[in-house]
Amino acid sequence: MSVTAAPRTVRISKPNDIVASYSVLLKQVRKEGLLNRRRRFYISVFAVLALAMGAAWTGFALLGDTWFQLLVAAVLGVVLTQVAFLAHEASHRQIFSTRGANDWSGRILAAGVVGISYAWWMDKHTRHHNDPNTRGKDPDIEVDTISFLEEDAANARGLQAWVTRRQGYLFFPLLTLEGINLHARSISTLFSRRTIKGRWVELALLGARFGAYLGILFWFLPIGLAFAFLGVQLAVFGIYMGASFAPNHKGMPVVPRDSKLDFFQKQVLTSRNIRGGSFVNNAFGGLNFQIEHHLFPDMPRPHLRRAAVIVREHCERLRVPYTEVGVAASYGAVVSYLNRVGLAARDPFDCPLVNRFRRP
Repeated sequence: MSVTAAPRTVRISKPNDIVASYSVLLKQVRKEGLLNRRRRFYISVFAVLALAMGAAWTGFALLGDTWFQLLVAAVLGVVLTQVAFLAHEASHRQIFSTRGANDWSGRILAAGVVGISYAWWMDKHTRHHNDPNTRGKDPDIEVDTISFLEEDAANARGLQAWVTRRQGYLFFPLLTLEGINLHARSISTLFSRRTIKGRWVELALLGARFGAYLGILFWFLPIGLAFAFLGVQLAVFGIYMGASFAPNHKGMPVVPRDSKLDFFQKQVLTSRNIRGGSFVNNAFGGLNFQIEHHLFPDMPRPHLRRAAVIVREHCERLRVPYTEVGVAASYGAVVSYLNRVGLAARDPFDCPLVNRFRRP
């Protein structure tokens, strides 16, 4: 992990200066026009993704009964992840100027194309943005198959404990199941008893999406190949989604539940940016600028690079650590962190030194 160099200006002596500085930063960003919509950009992205989706299904039709179909499945996994990025940006009001237009486009893309509940995502992701890496508040660090907090790892039992002890090394293999997890959580949420906005619309979209998708696969392909196609698509989708979102916060400081940390420092200190050029920016859907995305959630993707320069300099002036690493270093930090947390699940008697002196 690397942090920006020491600031060139004098140390800020008043804590309140950091709190007040966010409004100054926000004014500067607005003055630069970085919060203005970029509709043409998003129309272009949607057009490219629509063409890619069309090309994938055209290849599916032309290839017929052949194991080369698994290449099409992998392409679909990548394209669906990119569509999910677009739905994520709609949920943050980055695409259109009105809430309704963003919500409808996000709901159609998420539920109708990707197969994920927009309502479930909005609830989960909003809570994450409000309190990133905060104990008891951020759903993204709640225990699932993987434990992100030592107390959760310590409570793991049986097979869960075995996985937890090795969770850093198993992280990427486990991501092959993340696609199934996202679909399952979406469906279970929509069938829950709590009030959900747009429940029936999303159920209709999900039903149409899965009905058409599975119907095409099992109608035109032998059953074995159809299952293989589905498995590859879900695996690629899960790995790509997890590998895009995990480096943003995992391994960064965890905030106590009762912390009084101000908005600016909470967002900056718990987030990690990933360095790279246009390829990295496009591959991560702009999520590599995680600090700027958390400070300005409604900022369109094309403006994040320019905002990063402003925010980095702002952090230097305030002596607030600004974390920015390469792609490989970000994944290394995630794996190391998960392995470190996983040690809490280790059997207290499973110690090499103790075992050495145990009686046979």
